[in-house]
This record gives sequence, structure tokens and C-alpha cells, in this order.
Amino acid sequence: MNIVTDAKSQLTPDANLLAAHPTATGILTVDLDAIIANWRKLEKTAVPAECAAVVKANAYGCGAEQVSRALAKAGCKTFFVATVEEAAVVRAAVPQATVYALGGFFQQTGDAYAKIDCKPVIGDLNELAEWDVFCRRSGWSGGAAIHIDTGMNRLGLTVSEAQGIIPRINAGDHGITLVMSHLVSAELLNSPANAKQLASFREIASLFTGVPASLANSSGVFLGAQFQFEMVRPGCALYGVNPTPEADNPMQPVVDLKARIVQIRNIDRGETVGYGGTWTARRPTRLAIVAAGYADGYFRAASANDGTRGAEVVVAGKRCPIAGRVSMDLIAVDVTDLDKNAVRRGHMVTLIGEGITVDELAHHFGTIGYEVLTSLGRRFVRIYKGGDAVAASDTVAAKSDAVAEKSEPAATPAAPPALPTAAPPPLPAEPSTPAS
Repeated sequence: MNIVTDAKSQLTPDANLLAAHPTATGILTVDLDAIIANWRKLEKTAVPAECAAVVKANAYGCGAEQVSRALAKAGCKTFFVATVEEAAVVRAAVPQATVYALGGFFQQTGDAYAKIDCKPVIGDLNELAEWDVFCRRSGWSGGAAIHIDTGMNRLGLTVSEAQGIIPRINAGDHGITLVMSHLVSAELLNSPANAKQLASFREIASLFTGVPASLANSSGVFLGAQFQFEMVRPGCALYGVNPTPEADNPMQPVVDLKARIVQIRNIDRGETVGYGGTWTARRPTRLAIVAAGYADGYFRAASANDGTRGAEVVVAGKRCPIAGRVSMDLIAVDVTDLDKNAVRRGHMVTLIGEGITVDELAHHFGTIGYEVLTSLGRRFVRIYKGGDAVAASDTVAAKSDAVAEKSEPAATPAAPPALPTAAPPPLPAEPSTPAS
């Protein structure tokens, strides 16, 4: 074994960009124009329903602030997040938008909801009672969604519980701005669960007179108009994950992930690579050692061994296979078939992009595209292009002051809306709490 070094550093433009961010190990580029194009395609498919955007988990790892701002400029008016903390990021980015938090309501979180004008998604009668109490005591009238469980058996009122609050809806001044449910198997066109959930939701939603209804997630948008109601709530499809896995992906790719080669090594035939020695060189082999690993969200399941081919990366425009196990911070890549001058220490390799899709990587990881996106590590520099984005980047991990100075300053967040000064009309009596 010997180590190959460069007499001169000949960096690509990507590598030069990375050199400006010395604390990072790779570049994650997010194409905001692609996200906007995906939203517009979903919006067109769902017309006349409103097309909201799910931007929870930091917009599936793509940056909730940047994504929300770009989509709002494109015309998106409603955003869904998981938590109040996530809602605060979206509210600062898009002061005029409607923001729902899917994680439910607890009485002690009421002030946090009101401060940023965020609507809770309520899926339990106890939550509903606590929300009522908070609204009465605070005078807040920001509204809430009701989540009804039609088959997921996760969050949501049962259908019978939802029927029990219909008198409240008929009484008016109920404060409910949306009624929603969530599909179990929307990505499977012929799943009998789809028709069953649709029938159940259509029946109960029709009793919520004057309240908009929402059932379809990303895949549900493509099940047909009957699933779209007044609002659809796409998430993964916005970020390029295929919402129709039984057919070609109708969405544009959004993310491009590159990592740096930190060393070039030559090994002899018969030598092994990586932990456990599970991959053996069958010829004199040239390896590129890449600064990415499972700590960065590049899962260990993508490893290769003597009996199984692992994932591939793109080096100098060509696909090259991983050699051995993916470790915490490093990947070994077999670049033997490339011209020796085509790959050098300091060059970048593509982990996602140039034909390697999020869904392909998810297949190697043994998971789904959602988990790939939300796992991408904090050591990557985030670069945003399109969507009127600043070209500056964010290291999401702790950045040095020198790096921060190179970035354009972010727009100053707008102040959260003030609480109403006048109390709203009294709400109907609280529903009784079910026996435990």
C-alpha cells in the first residue's frame, strides 16, 4: 500500500467553494427553483384545491426559512410544521402565512402558539378542552384544525368523537379553521385502505359545515380529485422524492450533495478495506477516501462487501462503487477505472445528484427518501440557488466568524403578530373529557 499525494493542488470550482468554508466537509446545494416548480405542479394537479406546503423537520432538511420564503413568493399561503419551535422559524420567514403545527396542543404551550399566531392541529378531546380554556383565558382567537383518525391509528379524534363535536360546529363561533385526516397507503394506487379512508373522511367532513377539509399528502394528490377536497398538504414531493413509486417520478430533483476527497490510496490485490475487512481487492486498486459517513446521514447500510455491491458515487463524471464499510466520517470509493489525472485529493465527489437520486440512495439505505433528506448532516455547507435566494451558505453546524462574514446577511425576521386586544365572543361549552 502507498499513499498518492499531489505535487500541486488543482481544485475544481466546487472544491474552491468548499475551501471558503473550512469547518465543513461537503456541500449540500438546494435548488429553490426546483422546489417552486414541484409546488406549482402539485398546485396545478390539485386545482381548485389550495396547495399548502409541509416544511416540518427543517423543510425535510432543506432549510425551512429559505424554502418557506421561496414558496410564499411563489404563492403558497399555508404551511404545516411539527412543533411550535418549527412554526416560529416559518413565521419569521413568512409573516403573512397561515401556519399549522401538527404536534398537538398542551395548555402550557398556548402562549407560544399565540405569540407567533400558529394554529394547533388538535387530535384529542383533552387537547380540545385545554385549547378552549386557553382561548377563553387569553382572549386569543387564532383558530385550530381538527385531526380525525380514519385508519392510521396514530393521532386524531375517532370518527365517533368527531361526530360528538358537530353541535359545536353548528353553534358557530367554534374557532375550527380546518378538518383533516391522513392517508395510510396513498403511494399504493390500488390499496383498499385509500377508498376506505376516503369514504370515512368524506362522510365526517361533510358534517363540519363551512369548514375546509384536507386529506391528501404528496402521494394523495395523485390519487384523483376526490381525494383533494379544499386543501392538499404535500411534503416529500416538494423536495424531489417520488410520490408515485409505482410510476416515474413526476417531480424535479432538489438536492445535490458533494463531499471532499481527503486522500488517494493504492492497495494490492488481496488487501481488505474498512472495518471488519469485509471487502477484498480483486486487483491492484486505487481508492478515493471521501469525507462523509453515517454521522453525516450517509447510512452504513450503503456499504459493500465481497458478496454485495453497495451504493455508488459520481467521481469525475463517472459512477464508482463504494469499497468496504461506510464508517462514521469516511467512505472508501474504488476509482481504479478512472484516469489517474481525473481524480485528486481535494476534488469533490457527488453522493446525490448527477443521476443519483434521493430515492436510489434510499434503496441502498433500506429506507425511504424522507429519512435520507432529514438525516443529512450538520457538517455540510448549505448552498441555496434560485428562488431569489442569496447565494451565500449556512453551515448549520457552528461556523467560524470568518465564514459567517462571507455570507450575505439574512433578512430581518418580521415581528410576530400582536395578540388581539378585544376578547372574542364566548366559545361553546367545553366537550366532556372521555373516561380513561
